[in-house]
Amino acid sequence: MMDWLIMGVALLHLVTAPYTKVEESFNLQACHDLLYNGINLEEYDHLEFPGVVPRTFVGPIVVSVIAYPAVAVIQLLGLNKFIAQYIVRGVLGLLVIVAWRRLRKQLQESFGLPLTFWFTFITASQFHFMYYLSRPLPNTFALVVALLAFSFWLEQQHHALIWTCGIAVLIFRSELCLFLGPMLLADLLTRRLQTLPFLQCVIPAGLCCLMTTIAIDSLFWGRLLWPEGEVFWFNTYKNQSSTWGTSPFLWYWYSALPRALGSSFLLAPVGVALDKRLQVLITPALIFVILYSFLPHKELRFIIYVFPVFNIAAARACQFFWEGREKSGTRQLLAIGCVLHLLVNAAFTTLLLTISANNYPGGAAIHKLHQIIPPDAFANVHIDNYVAQTGVSRFTQLHDHWRYNKTENMKAGSKSMRSFSHLLVEAKSKYSYNLKHYTSSHEIVSSVEAFSHLSFNYQQFPPVKKFLMTKVKLLYPLRRAQKLGKI
Repeated sequence: MMDWLIMGVALLHLVTAPYTKVEESFNLQACHDLLYNGINLEEYDHLEFPGVVPRTFVGPIVVSVIAYPAVAVIQLLGLNKFIAQYIVRGVLGLLVIVAWRRLRKQLQESFGLPLTFWFTFITASQFHFMYYLSRPLPNTFALVVALLAFSFWLEQQHHALIWTCGIAVLIFRSELCLFLGPMLLADLLTRRLQTLPFLQCVIPAGLCCLMTTIAIDSLFWGRLLWPEGEVFWFNTYKNQSSTWGTSPFLWYWYSALPRALGSSFLLAPVGVALDKRLQVLITPALIFVILYSFLPHKELRFIIYVFPVFNIAAARACQFFWEGREKSGTRQLLAIGCVLHLLVNAAFTTLLLTISANNYPGGAAIHKLHQIIPPDAFANVHIDNYVAQTGVSRFTQLHDHWRYNKTENMKAGSKSMRSFSHLLVEAKSKYSYNLKHYTSSHEIVSSVEAFSHLSFNYQQFPPVKKFLMTKVKLLYPLRRAQKLGKI
């Protein structure tokens, strides 16, 4: 039942917000190209849009191999290509859930079934972990391995722990050394792991992981390459990630973790205080967040690996209060509070999910374009940078006989831009500056709205109201637009 609950909630998140953004672009496009282009590397998206830093193909290869049979059936039946994006994301989500399930079962052996019930319901009630587990971010691929490594540490399976640490750090996300490293160091210092067996395992594991990623990624990128090494050099040594913004040192503590954990954030310290075993388990997570806070550029998804660890502590607090609910009136109120905190989390999740559903105007725009134009017609579509970054992927490019162009930095109103039959353009109104260049050649036939802001009014129910605003305009040639009519 617990696994079905997690899978059901994950599916709800996937179906509600099926599109992706620019941070997920490389892995999603790589999965598409592996499934649809095969060994024809010249057609791969990353060669045209390489991104700021190279990423590994190891994760997309694993997902694509698992997804291939289902995608092959879609191709054979001639079904909508976008279904394949659901499948790819679904496979990634299942990989995370399988790793999470292994952690849950290990917790059940160590702490008992009641704690794992609370752990499951707390996880399902929160937004960010469930939302991100099917999103093809580098962090999500690393999350699979990090969850496995943490469960191996609990089980004291050192051989498997060392190998998963190597895969996580050398192939997917180098910063995970700050989370997984303390686990190995703790076992070495307490002699639960002897130095010689550690060296006998860590050296071949490290070399194998390093050679695997270099061999695979050098082939796909066309040059000798260790992707995660370049990412580490770019983000940490050169500190170039700060270009995308910086946050205060304590941001993870007062912003990211409270949002990610919801009201469970308040229960985690209680669980640690109640059970000394949790002090050992939560220490690597605390070290990771503290050390990672020194990097100026911060995002919530960067610390997704520690969310389950804090949830273990929150679950222990809930278990304690629930099991002692009959001892006193105060304990009974605390037990009721533990149940109510799940409802608070669920309400917060519902709010964030409804916002997220309207946060991908690019995906909504290209979907609307395919609805308006007959599938047997021809279209030469230009997708501007904003639209490309907010939902468009190769999976959304449904028709092989259409031309989809994402060339950047093309001058608005230039001859090359006016040559496109259809344009998807970022614009907040029909009077936007970047639309005036097309008044003689194109006409607006549709608009796409996206999330703008929230309004709170405690005299109405629900007290929160969501506001949308126009973000994208669909432009057609004048004569075609007159035939179609404005939509």
